[in-house]
Order: sequence, then structure tokens, then C-alpha cells
Amino acid sequence: MMNTLKVGALLAALTALFVAMGSWVGGPAGAGIALVFALVMNVATYWFSDRLVIAMTRAQPVSPSEAPELHAMVDRLSMLAGIPKPALYIVPDPSPNAFATGRDPKHAAVAVNEGLLRILERPEVEGVIAHEIAHIKNRDTLTMTVVATVVGAIMMIANIAQFAAIFGRSDEDGPSPLALLAMALVAPFAATILQLAISRAREYEADRTGALLAGTPRGLANALLKLERGAAVVPSHLPPQTAHLCIVNPLAGVGGFVAALFRTHPPVEDRVRKLMELEGRQWV
Repeated sequence: MMNTLKVGALLAALTALFVAMGSWVGGPAGAGIALVFALVMNVATYWFSDRLVIAMTRAQPVSPSEAPELHAMVDRLSMLAGIPKPALYIVPDPSPNAFATGRDPKHAAVAVNEGLLRILERPEVEGVIAHEIAHIKNRDTLTMTVVATVVGAIMMIANIAQFAAIFGRSDEDGPSPLALLAMALVAPFAATILQLAISRAREYEADRTGALLAGTPRGLANALLKLERGAAVVPSHLPPQTAHLCIVNPLAGVGGFVAALFRTHPPVEDRVRKLMELEGRQWV
């Protein structure tokens, strides 16, 4: 119920933002056009956001014959979680990472980067897959996926405003180039607020549930340390608006403003500490 309310709030915020911009740029007619566009985008975002994320990340489906061990992990862990088996994708990205997407457990997918498969041992990969299946089990993926699509739309708005400020012309009734430029600068901060609306506690809970599914926290803990180091060294090809979907921040190796703007993950050292506190407990 709470996730549904969050999704509704995010889509309402997107609609309001589009209408406000349409009104600012084109008056009542612009507001009407923006409202129609926002409503169409809301429907597409809810029903097809998982496909949009898969397309944005260029993830490719992988069959059981191509990755039998990976599929066996997904089979076992989804059965333990009590959810349908999600689709499995591999992202052609050398930076090690993984994410889950989908509006519900029946329409879910797990994607792992090629870079992850190169550096992790089997128990570590299993820990990562368990973490992503935990997100699906906990129904986090709808909110996370919708946010990725909404942030992409906001960044598009920022680009349009920047283009209009530089190349457009204004009259007495229209926005000034300075106002459009200000909008172009403010929009990314709005995108950040939406990404940060995804509670960091959700990552901790997925870590805990993933460790429970895997039967031990050690594989995931070791994987997080390796993934953080790998993401800091190997640049990611993933678009910034999908950063909050990933198990570790894919922009860890990007310095300065961009890194600060999209820092959506709790510190890995805190996640590892909480995971290792679970070791030795009676798993049920």
C-alpha cells in the first residue's frame, strides 16, 4: 500500500511539473499540451517502466543454455522467496553492478552487468542475486523503476529549457532566457530529490532479506566491497537516472558535482557492518 501511494505521488509530481512548465512557456495552450503529454507518460511509466529501464541500460535477455549457473541461482532463490522466477538479463557494461526492475513480482527482471560476472566468485554472485530478488519480494521495484523513468523525464525537461534559453527568443509574455536557464539548473535538483525519496532503509532491508535467502550474509558482504572498488575504477555506461536502481552506486568513479548529485546509496561499510552482525544468528 505504501509503495502504491509513493508511486501515485511521484506520478502526480511529474504531471504538475510538466503542466507548470507548459504554462510558463506556452500559457494556457502550453499547459493543456503538457497535461496531455504528462497523462500519456504516466500510463507508459506505470505499465512499461520496466521495459524502458531495460532499454535505457541496453540489457540483453539471457537463456538457461547461455547461463545455466546463473539461471539455477535465480530459480532457487525465487522459489525460496515465494515469487515467480524473474526474467534474467545481462547488461553489456564493464562496470560491476546489478539491478532489479518490474511493476510487481509477476512482471519482474534481474539484470547483472558483465563486469560483475568477471570479478565475483559464485557465493558472491548468489548474494547479489538474492539482494535483487529481495527487492522484488519486498515490492520495491515499482517505485524504484518509476523514479528512474520520472528522473529521465525531468532531465529531458532540463535539456529543453537549456536549449530554449540559449537558442530561443522570448517576448513580453514568455519566460526570459535567464528564467529558462534557471529552470535547466533547478530541474536536476528536483530529479535528485525524487531519487533520494527512495528510502535508504530499503537497501538495508534488501540486504537483510537477501542474506536470509542466500543462507549467509558473507557472500553479499564480500560482493559489496568488491563492487564498490570495481565501480570506482571502471566507468559505467548506465545512464545516471538509473543509479538508484543499482546495488552499488555506478557513479562512484565520477568525481565532483555529478557524483554528489546522484549519491543515492547508503555507505557500503555500513551495509557490510550490518550484514556481518547477522552472521552466526539462527536463520529461519
